Amino acid sequence: MKTKKHDTRWMVSVALMAAIIIVLANTPLGMIQLPVIKATTVHIPVIIGAILLGPSAGAILGAVFGICSLISNTMAPTLLSFAFSPFMSTTGIPGALKAIWISVGCRILIGVAAGWLWILLNKLKISQIIALPVVGFIGSMVNTITVMGSIYYMFAHQYAEAKEVGISAVWGLIMGTVTASGIPEAIAAAVLVLAIGKVLIQVFKKMNLGTAGSMMAVR
Repeated sequence: MKTKKHDTRWMVSVALMAAIIIVLANTPLGMIQLPVIKATTVHIPVIIGAILLGPSAGAILGAVFGICSLISNTMAPTLLSFAFSPFMSTTGIPGALKAIWISVGCRILIGVAAGWLWILLNKLKISQIIALPVVGFIGSMVNTITVMGSIYYMFAHQYAEAKEVGISAVWGLIMGTVTASGIPEAIAAAVLVLAIGKVLIQVFKKMNLGTAGSMMAVR
């Protein structure tokens, strides 16, 4: 009964975090429209969820984030939506599969990486004040680097056409996005994960739920 109760609470907690992601993804605070791409803060609850509930919960929440991104880029396309929505593919099925990887697969990696990094830092007995912002920063950079890196390797020609530049300029533009957008997003994630995570860890620890605050059973 105890295990069943724990599983039920875990699933409810994941569902609540997923609901937060869906709400954020459908408000200006979650998907900030820039000229050619949507900057996001939706990865923050994915990271926090991975910390509180473990890597598998992080993967689920990352998938929810990715599906929201896919839908957003389908319903309100931008110049780069071909890289995020299989329905906007300009290269048929191969392009559609690549778009699913970028929009969903890369976002699953956020939760997996954040969850296991949190577990590692706990095992190393790193202070929460240090561990939380580190996980927030790295989790956010996983999002930026995997997404922009995948765009570079999978859609370089289409990216160059969308930006109306030569293929040789794509690397510089990708790195410019990582620097101008990715790093500020990561710093914001570090601050917010520290502020929010520190409070929620205590709540989840009292509930004896997830991996928050101690090395409980890894899900």
